[in-house]
Amino acid sequence: MHIYPLELERLMEFFKKLPGIGEKSAERLALSLLDMPDEYLQSISTDILNAKKNLHPCSICGQITNQDICDICESTTRNQNLICVIEDYKSVFAFEKAGNYLGVYHVLNGLLSPMEDVGVEDINLISLIKRVEKLENPEIILALKSSIEGETTTLYIQKIFENKNVKISRLSYGLPIGAEIDYLDTTTLDRALEDRKIISE
Repeated sequence: MHIYPLELERLMEFFKKLPGIGEKSAERLALSLLDMPDEYLQSISTDILNAKKNLHPCSICGQITNQDICDICESTTRNQNLICVIEDYKSVFAFEKAGNYLGVYHVLNGLLSPMEDVGVEDINLISLIKRVEKLENPEIILALKSSIEGETTTLYIQKIFENKNVKISRLSYGLPIGAEIDYLDTTTLDRALEDRKIISE
């Protein structure tokens, strides 16, 4: 016997696939949709499809954009020699909300993890190497979480640019162990960026 009508159950299953949504929240969201006007629901479905269709990785940094090159990479006011390396594009939004970072980004879309068979070819690392090689006196800021995967990726990037005149720094250790960048408040992010530690030159 089903507790919910099949249509409502399917809606709830959809919401439960989203990050941070449990049974109760899925039920609440699904029921709230039933009270919304048809025009609004049609608009939501169109916006979701358009976002899926039009958003893709920037050809330079990997951040999501609706253009070939994102606004940050195209900006003439950003320091193109200062590259903040992050795990995923959600972290870009976190730094941009903080508002004090004036460099550019490079989105790895993952971290190295030998245990899970995630290697160099599985994340956006090769493009970082090619990008940095074209710059003069670049600095790479590693803004990766303090986890085994984050540390493995950090060490690999250090090794790649060893003796290549590339300054490498990382966010200060005031960050909580294993913290996701996009969940940190803007003050913590600003302080971690300002107090970053040079780990290789």
